[in-house]
Amino acid sequence: MKSVGEKIFRFIFKFLFNNIDVLLFSVLIFIKLFKYSEAISPAYLYMAVVIPIIASIFVLAGISLIFKEKSRVNFLYIVDIVVSLILISDIMYYRYFKDIITVSAIRNAKLLVGVSDSVASLFNVKDLLYILDVFILFPFVRIYKRKKQNLAKVSKRVFSFLILVAIGIGVNVKVFYEVSKAQPTLLTAMSNRMYLTKMIGNIDFHVVDAYNFISTSIKNSKKLPDSRVNEIKSYLENNNKDNGQSVMKGKYDGKNLIVIQVEALQQFVINQKVNGNEITPNLNRWIKKSMYFDNYYYQVAGGTTSDAEFMSNNSLYPAQSGAAYYTYSGNTYDSLAIALKKKGYYTSAMHGNSEGFWNRNVMYKAEGFDDFFGEHSYNIDEIIGLGLSDESFLNQSIEKMNKFEQPYYSFIVTLTSHFPYDAEDKYGDFDVGEYEDTFMGNYLKAIHYTDEQLGNFLDTLEKNGTLKNSVVVIYGDHFAIPKNKADQLYEFENITNPNDYDWFKYQKVPLIMHFPDGTNSGVVNHDYTCQMDLYPTLANLFDIKNPYMFGEDMLNNNSGKVIFRNGSFIDGKYLYVSWTNTYYDLDTGKIVKETPELKAENARYNKELQYSDDLLNHNLMKDFLEDK
Repeated sequence: MKSVGEKIFRFIFKFLFNNIDVLLFSVLIFIKLFKYSEAISPAYLYMAVVIPIIASIFVLAGISLIFKEKSRVNFLYIVDIVVSLILISDIMYYRYFKDIITVSAIRNAKLLVGVSDSVASLFNVKDLLYILDVFILFPFVRIYKRKKQNLAKVSKRVFSFLILVAIGIGVNVKVFYEVSKAQPTLLTAMSNRMYLTKMIGNIDFHVVDAYNFISTSIKNSKKLPDSRVNEIKSYLENNNKDNGQSVMKGKYDGKNLIVIQVEALQQFVINQKVNGNEITPNLNRWIKKSMYFDNYYYQVAGGTTSDAEFMSNNSLYPAQSGAAYYTYSGNTYDSLAIALKKKGYYTSAMHGNSEGFWNRNVMYKAEGFDDFFGEHSYNIDEIIGLGLSDESFLNQSIEKMNKFEQPYYSFIVTLTSHFPYDAEDKYGDFDVGEYEDTFMGNYLKAIHYTDEQLGNFLDTLEKNGTLKNSVVVIYGDHFAIPKNKADQLYEFENITNPNDYDWFKYQKVPLIMHFPDGTNSGVVNHDYTCQMDLYPTLANLFDIKNPYMFGEDMLNNNSGKVIFRNGSFIDGKYLYVSWTNTYYDLDTGKIVKETPELKAENARYNKELQYSDDLLNHNLMKDFLEDK
C-alpha cells in the first residue's frame, strides 16, 4: 500500500508532467516581458509592471486550458512565437523612436518612408534571445505531443479556464483603474506610450491599443449620407465666407513664418511678478513690439499638446476621445504646411523630444511638413526634465533655420517647461519667495527659464536679420496648473470662493504676433479668441484660401466664439459650463438664466463639434479637396 507521501509525490509529478507546457510557457513569457520592460527603462524599472505581466500570462494560460493534448501545446507554441516577434519589433522600434509601435503606426507605415532603410542597423544580436527558446524547444515540443497528457474532462478544463482568466482580467481591471485614476485620459489618448507600457506591460498595452483602434474603425465604417456630407461642407464654406473686410489681407505673403508653441505657457504669468521679480520679462518686452491677444483660450482635450498643434495647423477640433494625432494620422488634410508648400514655401517641424512621442513622426508627414527635426536631429548635450533643454534646442534650431531656403515655415515646439516641473535645480536662480518648494513655485521657475531662452532666441533672430523678413507667432499650448492644483493658482491670484467662472477665466494662453514692419506693435486685442482661430488668421495674412476651417480670422472677425471639446463655450458675452449646465455673464461673473437664444446657441455649437467629428471619422477633407 502506498504511503501518503508517495501519493502526494505522484500527484505533484503527474500534475507537473501534465502541465509542464503551461508552466514552461508562463515562465518563459514572464522572463521575456520583464526583460523587455527592463530594456526600455534602463535607468529604473517600475516593479509594479510585474502584476499586469502576471495577469496577462494568467489570461493566456487560462485560454490554453480549454484545449487538450496536441492542440494546447500548439496554441502555447504559436503564442510564444507571436509574443516573441512583437517584442523584437517593439524593441527595434524603441531604438529608433524611443516609443512603442502601435496599430496606427503599422497602418500608416507608408508615411514612415526612410525608416525601413534603418531596420538592419536597429537589429541587435541580443534580440535573438527573445525568440531563441522557440528554436530550442521545437524538438521537445514534438516529443511532448506524442505523450498522452492533458486528458482532463471538459468540465474541469472549462472550470480551470474560467478561474485563471477571471483572476487575470480582474487584476488588469484594477491596474487599469489605478492608471486611469492617476492620468484620466492615458488609456484612451495613449499620450505617453512609454510610460503606459511601463505601468501595464507590453501585452496589455497592445490589447488597449488594438481596442482603441478597432472601436474607432467601427465608428468610422458607417458611411455618412450624402446629405450630411453636403451639410458639413456648406457649413464650413459659409463659416469662412469673405465678409468684405480685408484687414492685413495677404500683407505678408512671401515672408517667412515662424510659429512657436510653448509648453505649458499660461497667460496669468504674463506681466506678473513674484517676490518683486518679473516672471516673463522677455515675453513682456516682446509683447510691446508685437500684437498681443489677451483673451486667447486653449481648447485641448485628451491629446493635450498634440491637440494644440492639431488645431493650430488645421483649424479642426480635437478628437472626441483619445488624440487626433493617433486616431486620424491616416487622414487627408489641408493644413497650414500644405497650403504654404503650394505657395513655394519650405516647411519644417522642430521639437527636441523623441520623434514617436504623440505620433509626430507620422502626423507631421500627414500634415505635409517637408522635414521633421526631432531628437535624432539634435545633439542631446543638455537634458532638463523630459529631454533636450530649451536653451540647447532653440540655439541648434537657429543653426538649422539659417540654412533653410526662404521663404519657409518653421513650426517649433518647446519642451523644458513641461509638467511636472521637478527639475527646479536646473532652471536657474529665480527667487519665487514664499512659493519655494511648491508646485506653483516650481512652475514659475520652469516658465521663467523658458522665457529667458525665448528672449535669447528672438534677440538672435533680430540681430541676424531674420525678423526683418519673418512673421513670428508665439502661443501657449495648454494649462500649466491642473485642476487638482487649482487652490495654488487661486491663492497666487488672490481669488477667494472660486467657482467654475473663475476656473475658465484662467484657462487662457498668450498669443503674440510680431510683424516684420512693426505693424500693430503694442496693440492688445481683447476679443475672445482661441486656438482654432490661428490658422484662419494666418491664412488671411499669407493669402491662403482654405474654406474648410472651423475657426475664424481674428483680425476680421470678433464673434467671440470659443467652443471647448467638452461642450462648454464662450460667445463673447456669456460662458456656458457644460458639466453643470450653467451660464455666466462674462463681464460680471454672475449666473444667468438660460434663454431660448442661449439654448439654440448651445445646440448649434454642439452640432459644430459633431460636424468636426464626422469630418475626421470619415476623412471628409479628402472628398472636399477632390471637389475643390
